[in-house]
Amino acid sequence: MIKKINTHPTLPSHRRKIYLALLSVPAGRWTTYAALAKHIGTSPRAVGAAMRLNPFAPDVPCHRVLGGNGKLLVGYSGAEGSGGAKKKAKDGVGMKRRMLEQEGVEFTTEGMAKGMCFEGFCLG
Repeated sequence: MIKKINTHPTLPSHRRKIYLALLSVPAGRWTTYAALAKHIGTSPRAVGAAMRLNPFAPDVPCHRVLGGNGKLLVGYSGAEGSGGAKKKAKDGVGMKRRMLEQEGVEFTTEGMAKGMCFEGFCLG
């Protein structure tokens, strides 16, 4: 996967760094937009945009990136806007949660991921 990211012909360098760092997050763990942004030296919004545009999903596991304190955010799967897009975004968040639960992440009744935010990035 690293070679595929590094040789992608149109991938901007900042997104390349984000995707490479995200490969460090192991299955069963999660991180936040802010933690990943801090590691890369960018903004949480830039990380969010990279997750939305991720051409390597699920191999580059954007589903492991959550909001602050482990909160799932609306808009997973690149869904945004109004009308039918709202339903798609809600469905996407459900898919994100299911993927994380299949990896062993547990959630509180309020929808917060349990455990510690992963910050041990080694790539990017």
